[in-house]
Amino acid sequence: MKLEKLGWNSAWAEAFAIHARPEAAPGRVVSDSGALAVVETEDGERTLPHAANCLRPVTGDWVAVSRERIEQVLPRRTRFSRRAAGERNEEQVLAANIDVAFLVMGLDGDYNLRRIERYLLSAWQSGARPVVVLNKADICPDWPARVAAVERSVLGVPVVAISATEDPSLAPIAGQVKSGETAALFGSSGVGKSTLVNRLLGAEKLPTRPVRQDDSRGRHTTTRRSLTVLPEGWLLIDMPGLRELRLWADEEALNQAFADVDQLARQCRFRDCRHNGEPGCAVTGSLEEGRLASYHKLQREIEYLDRKEDPAAEAALRKKWRNIHKTLKHHPKYRNE
Repeated sequence: MKLEKLGWNSAWAEAFAIHARPEAAPGRVVSDSGALAVVETEDGERTLPHAANCLRPVTGDWVAVSRERIEQVLPRRTRFSRRAAGERNEEQVLAANIDVAFLVMGLDGDYNLRRIERYLLSAWQSGARPVVVLNKADICPDWPARVAAVERSVLGVPVVAISATEDPSLAPIAGQVKSGETAALFGSSGVGKSTLVNRLLGAEKLPTRPVRQDDSRGRHTTTRRSLTVLPEGWLLIDMPGLRELRLWADEEALNQAFADVDQLARQCRFRDCRHNGEPGCAVTGSLEEGRLASYHKLQREIEYLDRKEDPAAEAALRKKWRNIHKTLKHHPKYRNE
């Protein structure tokens, strides 16, 4: 396959130039499964391990390969990440070099505004353009009201309502991506991502399964990330359903995802206002209660990440709370409780 069909351009050629040598060839990772990755080159697909000193490649990466292995991962333009499982404070990159992040949610029992806010925060952190896709409009009589609610929460981000099984055309989705760009589908299991991929491809390439009737939750039909070239000339990465999206983000991404909070905060009396009912707070009372609670929850997660990155800050916080508990323990009001 010609690399241009995979998104290769002069910028990637320049990034590859420092790795150019007779035995090295450029390619793009079209599927990854841990130890091995499938790489598309101009000479065809290769399934290869990566070198010991090489960054672990993920779907969407551009790489330099030899006959035996992946030698280098080219610098990523964007990356969609989450915090790794367990107690490790490490980034897990799910996909790389994405131009558009489609955040897919079902308009059935999967519908959850707070989850959309979390996905949107991760999308802004990734560097990709977020687009919210609300699927299954055919089984949701009040879908216009839900679309309006999502639009109020995502503030200027495109929101597309569709039925992957019923709509004659998915042009509203395809219209969000330019030829040569790469998009990815993110969402829970059962939201219809595999059905969307099949419709966009015009072929039943991926298996699909019905969701459970009691809670609209689905089972994984996509088990690994894979990149596909669509007939319109853009590329799509289908992601397995995410049971949990642990944040890997910073304050700047939070302000982008909650632009309304950021704008109102500029009117607060105090510059360090926490928006928890402080005097002169312009945010408290101006924002829907659930949205403000979501903001505070995500803010606490980001602050937790920051403290994990800064052991001194974490130690200072622990010392602060030890002193608070010690003071309370000896306070006459609490001494006999």
